[in-house]
Amino acid sequence: MDAGFVNRRTDWLAQLARRRRTVFFGLTLLTAAAATTMMWDILAANGLNNLDRAGLVLFFVLFLWLASSFWTAVAGFIVRWRGSDTAQLAERWRAAAPLRGRTAVIMPIYNEDTTRVAAGLEVIWSSIAKLPEQAAFDLFILSDTRKREIGLAEEAAWRELVTRHNARGRIFYRRRPENIARKAGNIADFVNNWGGAYDYAIVLDADSIMSGETMLELAQLMDAHPRAGIIQALPLPAGRDTLFARIIQFAARLSSPMLASGLAYWQLGDSNYWGHNAILRLKAFAAYCALPRLPGAAPLGGEILSHDFVEAAFMRRAGCEVWLLPIERGSWEEIPSNVIDYAARDRRWAQGNIQHLGLLRARGLYWLSRVHLIGGVLSYLASPLWLAMLALSSTVVILQAVHGHQYFLPGHHGLFPNWPHYRDGEIAALLSLTAVALFGPKVLAALLAIRDPALRRGFGGTSRIGLSLLLEQLFSILLAPAMMLFHTAFVVSTLAGKPVVWHAQERGDRGIGLAEALRRHAGHVLIGLTWGALILKFAPHYIGWLLPVLIGMVLAVPLTMLTSRVAPAAWLRRHRLLLTPEESAPPAELAALSECLTHPPAATGSRSGPLSEAAAAHELLRDLEDRVPPHAPLPMKPPVLSYALTLRGALHALTRRKRTQWRKS
Repeated sequence: MDAGFVNRRTDWLAQLARRRRTVFFGLTLLTAAAATTMMWDILAANGLNNLDRAGLVLFFVLFLWLASSFWTAVAGFIVRWRGSDTAQLAERWRAAAPLRGRTAVIMPIYNEDTTRVAAGLEVIWSSIAKLPEQAAFDLFILSDTRKREIGLAEEAAWRELVTRHNARGRIFYRRRPENIARKAGNIADFVNNWGGAYDYAIVLDADSIMSGETMLELAQLMDAHPRAGIIQALPLPAGRDTLFARIIQFAARLSSPMLASGLAYWQLGDSNYWGHNAILRLKAFAAYCALPRLPGAAPLGGEILSHDFVEAAFMRRAGCEVWLLPIERGSWEEIPSNVIDYAARDRRWAQGNIQHLGLLRARGLYWLSRVHLIGGVLSYLASPLWLAMLALSSTVVILQAVHGHQYFLPGHHGLFPNWPHYRDGEIAALLSLTAVALFGPKVLAALLAIRDPALRRGFGGTSRIGLSLLLEQLFSILLAPAMMLFHTAFVVSTLAGKPVVWHAQERGDRGIGLAEALRRHAGHVLIGLTWGALILKFAPHYIGWLLPVLIGMVLAVPLTMLTSRVAPAAWLRRHRLLLTPEESAPPAELAALSECLTHPPAATGSRSGPLSEAAAAHELLRDLEDRVPPHAPLPMKPPVLSYALTLRGALHALTRRKRTQWRKS
């Protein structure tokens, strides 16, 4: 590609990005400033005190966060309504050249359900095998599993997969002796020991599903855009059947494509990385994305837990581009099936994102990368800020009710009292602005779905979209207070120095019983009852404003139990409510996954148990002869190659606990 053309395109893109970001951030700041000015006028009518001023600061920060989401949705709506954005990476790609790069598809796993992982890998590899370019892809299962019985099941499932697809030398399994640096360390171990054999790596989670066509498109985009360091596909949630999961799946399927288009519109080549369902340029990733160890001890120091935002920031610092591909096909993930497991996952993310505060002053970071890091922190700090604002407003109302309005302020010498003032017009305007910012994006997403005949049918039709949207909003409002309290507790415990305990993520449709719901929500119920009692005693006129929050807290236990059940979700599905296009007409990969889980492939007759030590040593020596492909540079050879000369060396390599051991069938 002509260097002058690349530079001209880069200059054009930089100018376009400046224009778009000026408009986006300008509208966001103006909206937050307008709302805060209205609030200031309402409060100042009867005099401002220190509590009011603190509340105004909190209000501005929260409305800034809300306004940024609103204008992102508006941008995405315009792009989707028009049908294209010619500045996007995929739409600027017109080449039809053969695929040049080799791609490793890597799936890190940690104490996972082997049946689900094996079914996902079966679907993914079957989809890759249908491609004419399938020879350019290899699959790596990167296990950090600590439980021996799960590890043996993983190895048996891998051997079955290799035998069934005759994929010797194409599908690899490696289990690390130690879980160093968790998932980020697992991926780094692959890059250090094997990455030199490949140009790109597509990173999956244990619950990810991607189609071969989407993987091929990602690799072709990497070929066509040498400045791209990371391309993030849009993972849509699918595959879970509880009421909670179907609420999340419907909301995400309706709004995520529009929001992703909005993010891509103003971020362009300075987008973010979400850690999975994305493709990495391996040489750049290896050169620039090694994670530092933060000074101090966990939770604020030590290993970085949320690695993806940091890796994207480092990739941009090196001059490579990071793109979001807002296309809703061929990329899916599963989500936790209930409020408790959803919150447990957020506990890890909360600590990891708060750690990013220590990276904001890192040298050379691009300014938008710092914005992404701050955004990740605010995604969890917003909950304690919201709680603080509600507590401040309740305190102000209670104090006013107890002390009454001061008709004659200290130092007042006039004949007439200081009558209370009300700003009914400003109150109505502020409520309207808030409602538009909160609910406007959902309405815009619904309009896009209704406009598209295929999407409209996939969501169940126009009336079902409207009813489902109302149902989703109702449950979201009721569940939000408990999540606010969960997130506040996570932030406080992290800042207090209590690190997260890392467990394997709960997957599958897990129902929550009464005892567990009471244990996790008892504090939330107590806060809601106490708060409500104080308001009813001192300022009963204010209870209507707090009622949605208080109901969500008081009813947290039955809400969590109800939404963790499959039966009510199945009833709604039969009535075509909370339906998604993936349920109405399942894509081939999701249909195949369901079939694999219901009717697992027949066993091939391959060895399902572990090898004896002598047989394993013999197999290792045989494998070492062609373990590193001819195109791999010598420095990228696995460490175990130095033990390939004798049987004793092979046995030593197998038993040495601090070495990575690779096997291929």
